[in-house]
Amino acid sequence: MKQEIYELFKSAAVQAILEVIGSELQKRNESPFWREKVVPFSEAILSVLVPLRDQGVLFDPQGDRVSTLTPEIFFAWSDFVSLKTLAFTIQKSNEAGVLLRTKLDETLCKKYTSVDLTILGAYLSKNRVNLENEYLDFPISSYNLHQGVSNVIKSLL
Repeated sequence: MKQEIYELFKSAAVQAILEVIGSELQKRNESPFWREKVVPFSEAILSVLVPLRDQGVLFDPQGDRVSTLTPEIFFAWSDFVSLKTLAFTIQKSNEAGVLLRTKLDETLCKKYTSVDLTILGAYLSKNRVNLENEYLDFPISSYNLHQGVSNVIKSLL
């Protein structure tokens, strides 16, 4: 299973990765509470990471270039604070037409094309993240819930 997941993250479409995650949730008989949360959370993250991967401009939460999307990079972004930062980084990059707030080479940053934030934005908004002001905090209950979701995903992958 582990090798299959690495191959999926390396090149598969968002939907293919989500299907495997959903299938694993069923096999492991996770509670309905977590099943309802894991797939939408995963989709929100992957809706941005996969397009960045496909453009060759994937980076980690520290802004360093990453050549391959792996479960480890996915987990790094699954931290709720990091995910919020990713949303604002992509929003600002979309507005500027160039990838911002990373340590990637300038040439790569200029190759960046706009990434759709609809899924990630809807997910964050649903979880009471202010999408207008990056510096406003979100409820600690949202953070704690997503720590639990991350732990379930880690156990699956």
